[in-house]
Amino acid sequence: MGLRRGLWNYRSIALIVLAPLLLLPLPLEAECAFVLLLMATYWMTEVIPLPMTAMLPAILFPAFGIIKSSHVAKEYFKDFHFLLVGVICLATSIEKWGLHRRIALRLVTMVGVNPAWLMLGFMSGCAFISMWVQNTSAVAMVMPIVEAVLQQILKAKEEGCVGEDNPGLQLDGTWTYILFCFFTQRNVFIDTLSEIISTQNNKKEHPNTTVSLSRCKRDLMMCKAMCLGIAYSSNIGGISTLPGTSPNLIFSEYLNQVYPNCNCINFANWLVLCLPISVIMLLLTWIWLYWLFFGEQSQKEAAARKVIEEEYRSLGPMSSQEIVTAVVFVTMVLLWLTRAPGFMPGWASLFPHHMGYITDATVALLLGLLLFIIPAYGPSRKYGEYTHNQDIFFSISLHPEAMISWDNFQALMPWKVALLVGGGFALAEGTKESGLSLWVAELLTPLGDLPVLATIAIACIIVTTVTEFASNAATITIFLPILSPLAEAIHVNPLYVLIPTTLCTSYSFLLPVSNPPNAIVFGYGHITIMDMVKAGLGVNVIGVLATLLAVTTWGVPLFSLDTYPDWAPLLPEFNSTAP
Repeated sequence: MGLRRGLWNYRSIALIVLAPLLLLPLPLEAECAFVLLLMATYWMTEVIPLPMTAMLPAILFPAFGIIKSSHVAKEYFKDFHFLLVGVICLATSIEKWGLHRRIALRLVTMVGVNPAWLMLGFMSGCAFISMWVQNTSAVAMVMPIVEAVLQQILKAKEEGCVGEDNPGLQLDGTWTYILFCFFTQRNVFIDTLSEIISTQNNKKEHPNTTVSLSRCKRDLMMCKAMCLGIAYSSNIGGISTLPGTSPNLIFSEYLNQVYPNCNCINFANWLVLCLPISVIMLLLTWIWLYWLFFGEQSQKEAAARKVIEEEYRSLGPMSSQEIVTAVVFVTMVLLWLTRAPGFMPGWASLFPHHMGYITDATVALLLGLLLFIIPAYGPSRKYGEYTHNQDIFFSISLHPEAMISWDNFQALMPWKVALLVGGGFALAEGTKESGLSLWVAELLTPLGDLPVLATIAIACIIVTTVTEFASNAATITIFLPILSPLAEAIHVNPLYVLIPTTLCTSYSFLLPVSNPPNAIVFGYGHITIMDMVKAGLGVNVIGVLATLLAVTTWGVPLFSLDTYPDWAPLLPEFNSTAP
């Protein structure tokens, strides 16, 4: 047993060594394909940290003579990173001054405290917050409020029904979790088996522990629905805006890099396309969870109303810092919406000699910078003021305390995502320079015989499946250089393929390890693996169908998806002037 455990602990090193050896024949013909497959393997298995895997192009591309080192370095910092910095500045201010709590509680009180409507209120609040901040942050902001409400409701029934911290070892989900850990997780497989043995022993010693749980089954079902609703709504809300989730930003920057003449994606038209998808998914997911978990639910509105009122009352009146944050937030959204809306000239047209110079990142960075300048308490309070004693006063800075500090910003800035995305851009540039993208396009040309919608649906299903086992950012980074040549090969507008597949990378609803929001909610102990799998399958279907509906209806005139654009390359076999 000790030998097996020791060998198992070294499986990551074995995979790190064996993966390049198994792919070794590829560099003889396709060095870039070797790098792509190696990075995909490391990203999906996470045998080394994701950001460090993203550094492989900086090592291997110069070594294989694909791109010079100085040119690879340029790919690691793009317009995307400026947009991310600006958005995180706003998210930092929102979280620091508690504006997110006010928004969430206000939305909940608007829909009422009936359990079904309460769930819709929390889901709506989480979805709205995740439109502007990272999904993980949105769940981390909302879930403590939800947990307080749930605990209050459970106490109103009887003791012994509250959720316990549970690593997902209930029998209905244990073996699914074990199989998943066997293939993907480090240092979990053996520990899980040991925990199962101890759990079964405890059940033998305390056979009546499940009796109290069965008596409050309906209340626990409500807890499951609430928690799953929060996890799912964070991803559903994030797809609505370009900065709402990492895949959206990666897709936007990929278009700018691979199709520099494509100026058809901006904050406004993305919102027009994806906000209805988000609303449809949110409502159908709410109905699905209600049907799956609630049934005939006991009403404990008084308990829920009490805790929500206390939470909201504890916030007090809206502070000046919250007002400033809200003003910056609204200003940023309005400037994004009106920069280049498409159906009318935007404010960017005021700079006719610099068209295309100003982007959404410019706006985000400007307003993010203002948050480092605007005084939080007025000019009277300084950085680092403190009184050493009653007679001596020290001030280590002449500047007033700003809305956010660098330490506040740095605590929330996802440097991991920034490096991961940079590696994706370097990988995309390598596929272009090496000719791999053209080779893939020629290989995928036979798919043109299928109906376009069938091809897109297959791509969405594949991406949705892969994103359950790999991070969303890694999934979209892997598939973008594959799917854009596919669109060119079948002579379809690349946006017709890339937009739905980008959205589907956010539909990781099946497992706790599929994304951080799922893991956060799972940690509260109200749900099991099988709860998430059963509910997630339905939400996945809802998401894929809603996405296909959008891109085939209002998405077609919005982005001219039914025509092959002049900004995309025309392959020789589709060139009418070719012999």
